[in-house]
Amino acid sequence: MSVTLPKHARVVIVGGGIIGCSVAYHLAKLSWKDVLLLERKKLACGTSWHAAGLVGQLRASYNLTQLAIYGAQLYGTLEAETGQATGFQRRGSVAVARTEERMAQYRRQASMAKYFGVEVDVISAKEAGEKWPLMRTDDLKGAIWIPGDGQTNPVDTTAALAKGARMGGAKIVEGVKVTAIHTKDGRVTGVSTDAGEVTADVVVNCGGMWARDIGAMVGVAVPLHAAEHMYIVTQPMDGMHAGLPSMRDYDGYTYYKEDAGKLLVGGFEPNAKPWGMNGIPETFEFDVLPEDWDQFEILMDNGLQRVPALEKAEVRQLLVGPESFTPDNRYMLGEAPGLRGFFVAAGFNSVGIASAAGAGKAVAEWIAGGEPSMDLWDVDIRRVFPHQANKRYLHDRTVEALGLMYKPHFPFRQPETARNLRMSPIHDKLAQAGACFGVVAGWERANWFAPKGVKPEYEYSFGRQNWFPSSAEEHMAVRQGVGMFDQTSFAKFAVSGPDAETVLQHLCGADMAVPVGRVVYTQLLNKRGGIMCDLTVTRWADDLYVMVTAAATAVHDLDWIKRNLPEGSRVTVTDISSGWGTLSIMGPKSRELLQKLTPADLSNDAFPYMSGREIELGYATVRAQRVTYVGELGWELYVPVEFMSGVYGAIVEAGQSVGLRHAGYHALDSLRSEKGYRHWGHDIGLEDSPIEAGLGFAVAFDKNAGFIGREALLKQREKGVEKRLVQFQLKDAKPLLYHDEPIWRDGKMVGRITSGSYGHALGAAVGLGYVRNDGQKVDAAFVNAGAYEIEVEGERIPATATLRPLYDSKGEKIKA
Repeated sequence: MSVTLPKHARVVIVGGGIIGCSVAYHLAKLSWKDVLLLERKKLACGTSWHAAGLVGQLRASYNLTQLAIYGAQLYGTLEAETGQATGFQRRGSVAVARTEERMAQYRRQASMAKYFGVEVDVISAKEAGEKWPLMRTDDLKGAIWIPGDGQTNPVDTTAALAKGARMGGAKIVEGVKVTAIHTKDGRVTGVSTDAGEVTADVVVNCGGMWARDIGAMVGVAVPLHAAEHMYIVTQPMDGMHAGLPSMRDYDGYTYYKEDAGKLLVGGFEPNAKPWGMNGIPETFEFDVLPEDWDQFEILMDNGLQRVPALEKAEVRQLLVGPESFTPDNRYMLGEAPGLRGFFVAAGFNSVGIASAAGAGKAVAEWIAGGEPSMDLWDVDIRRVFPHQANKRYLHDRTVEALGLMYKPHFPFRQPETARNLRMSPIHDKLAQAGACFGVVAGWERANWFAPKGVKPEYEYSFGRQNWFPSSAEEHMAVRQGVGMFDQTSFAKFAVSGPDAETVLQHLCGADMAVPVGRVVYTQLLNKRGGIMCDLTVTRWADDLYVMVTAAATAVHDLDWIKRNLPEGSRVTVTDISSGWGTLSIMGPKSRELLQKLTPADLSNDAFPYMSGREIELGYATVRAQRVTYVGELGWELYVPVEFMSGVYGAIVEAGQSVGLRHAGYHALDSLRSEKGYRHWGHDIGLEDSPIEAGLGFAVAFDKNAGFIGREALLKQREKGVEKRLVQFQLKDAKPLLYHDEPIWRDGKMVGRITSGSYGHALGAAVGLGYVRNDGQKVDAAFVNAGAYEIEVEGERIPATATLRPLYDSKGEKIKA
C-alpha cells in the first residue's frame, strides 16, 4: 500500500512505541497541529508490546517522581478521553526485604516519599503477606506498601495515546522507515524515508532499541544497548484474583503481577544477557527471542522461594523480549548537544510504560518552550559522553546495568564494568598510594585512600561504609595540615578572541571585566534566573579566559555556552580538558609546602585569594590559582599533562616534611559540605536562582553589561524569594545524611536535604536544603526563628539551621 507523506511537518517523531505516541499526544495537547509520527512497522511492535505494564510512582528524584505521578493520573483518564481502553488499575504494590540493609533503603525511601507526595508505608512481613497471600514471609525483614501504584496494558495504553494524538491533530503513519536525517548549520532540517522526503523544524528520536543508530545518523551519542528481558506466565492459579497488587522481591531479583487469574513472574538477573550486538533484524516486529531457561534459572529459583505455589503451577510461556538499557540506568531526554531541533526520548531501562506519559509531557514542553519546564538533569541527554556509545563499552556495561535495577541502591555505588577509560597521568601512582577509584564521566578518580594492609575496595552500606575512617583522616588532614587532590577530571574551556570579554559579560552573572590573573566565581543563568552552570572563570590574557567546571557537566556546560553565544561574536570556544592535569593542594600548610618548590612569592600580599598566574614549580612551569572548594587556604595547580608525573613526585617528596596526605573525592565532598559550598545538580540547578541559593554575592547587577537572567533576578530581588538554601547540622552525631531527607520546621515539613555528608571537624552530619513557606516570602528572620528536624529513616533528628557557613563563617581561613 502506497503512503503519502506531507512535504513538511513542524515536528517529526521517529518511533511509534509508547514514548513516541506520548510525545505526539502531549504536543497535540499544546495545540501543535503539524506533528508527524513515523513508525517503521506497527505501533508498539518493538519493546512496548511485551512490557509487564507495571506503573510505579516513586523515582530517584523529586521531579522524576512528579512525572511518574502524572503518568498514573493520565492513564486513569485516557479511556474516558479517547474511548480506547487501557486496562489501567490502581492496585498498589508491595516490595519485600530479605535483609536489614534493604529495610534501611525502604525506610529512607518512605521518608523521601513524604516530601515527594507519594504515600509509602513501612509494613511488617506479616502485613505484606496479608496483602499478597501466596507469598512466603518467614524469611523477610519487612516491606513497604505503595497504595497508589498500578498496572496497565501496554499495547492498549499506547493505542490510547496514539488516538488522543490523532484527536488533537497529529498524523501517525505506520510502515514508513526513516532512512536519513538532514541537518544544516547546526540544526535539523528534515528526514528521508522509504516513502519520500519531509522537511521539519524538529525531529524527535523515540527509536527505542534503534535510538542509538538513529542518533548516529547525525553524530549524536545515544548510548543504549538491548538486553534480553524475560518473564514467565502461568496458567490460571488458585489465589490469583483481580485486584491483587503487584509484588517485588528486589533481593530475589523478581517481580510478580496477577494477569487474568494467571501469574506473571519476571525480573532482573545480576548478570544480564545483551542482545543485538550485530544489529537488529530489519524484519523485527513483535518478535520474541528464543527461550533461555538457563538464563532464567536464578529468577525461577527465587520465584519458587518467594511463591512456593509456583512449584505446582503450569507455566504457559517463557517470554523473552529485548529492551534497551543505558549505562547509568536512567533514561535520556532533551535536545541533543550541538544540534538544534534534534530531541531524544529513549533508553527507558524497563520503566518505559510507567515513565512514558511524564517523559512525553516533559519533551513536548521542552520543544514548545525552547528549554525544559523543570530540572531534568537526572535524565538530560547532555549528561552522557560520546565514549559511552562505544559498542563494546555498552555491551559490557549492559551485562551489569540490568542487574543493578534491583540491587540495593547504596550510596556511592560504583559500576564494575567498562572501567579504566579516562585516567589521569598519575593514575598508577595514586593506585600505589592506596587509591580506591570511582568513576565520573568515564574518569577514574581517587575517592579515598586505603591505609597499608587494607584492600582499596568498597564495602557498601547505608551506614558508615568501610572507607569512612580513612576519609575522615583525609578530611582532618586538610583542615589541620595539607592534603593533595588529583582533580584532572575538571572540564576546562578556553574562550578566546577579540569579543571574549563581551561574550562572557553576556553569559555570566558576575563581572568579567577583570584584570588578567583574576579568578571569578560565577553562574550562567537561563532567562528565568535559574542556574544553568556553576563554575570559575580566570582571565589568562586580554583576549583569553579559561572556564573550569565539573567533569560530569562538561557536555552540558559546553553546549549551553555555545548555544548562547551572541550571533556574529568573534570568539572561539575550545575544550582544552585533555591538555591540562590539575592538582589541588589544600590546607593551612599548603603555602609552606608549595613555597619549598617555587621561587614565586606565595604570601597573601603577593598572591591574594582568587588570583592566578604562572609559576615555576619543581622543574616545570604551571598555572597556579588560589581558589578552594574545601574552605581552606590552597591552590589549584594546572599542569600540562606531560609534566604531571614530575610535578606530582616533587610535591610528594617535599610534602613529607609537612605531613602531606593524599585525599580523595569523598573527603572533598565532606569538606565542601561542612563549608556549605554548593554542588550543581544537587543544591543548585535550573530551578534555583543565585538569590535563593545564597549566591547573590556572585551576581554583578550593576556591571556595564546585561546578562542572561538579569531581569528575572531584579524582579526576584525586589519581591523576595519563596525558598532559601539553608545549611543544617544534626545534633546527634550518629545518623548520616545523603540527600532527599525531609526537613521539618516547628513540626511542619518545609523542604528536603539536597545534599549531605559528614562534617568531621564539626562532629556530625551536615547538609544543604531549601526551606519553603507555603508560597510566602522566606527571609533570614523566618529561617532563624524555626526549630528544625531532619527525618532519617523515619526518625526526626533535631538539627541546627543557618544561612551562614557552619565552618569558618567569616571566611578567614581561605584568605589567610
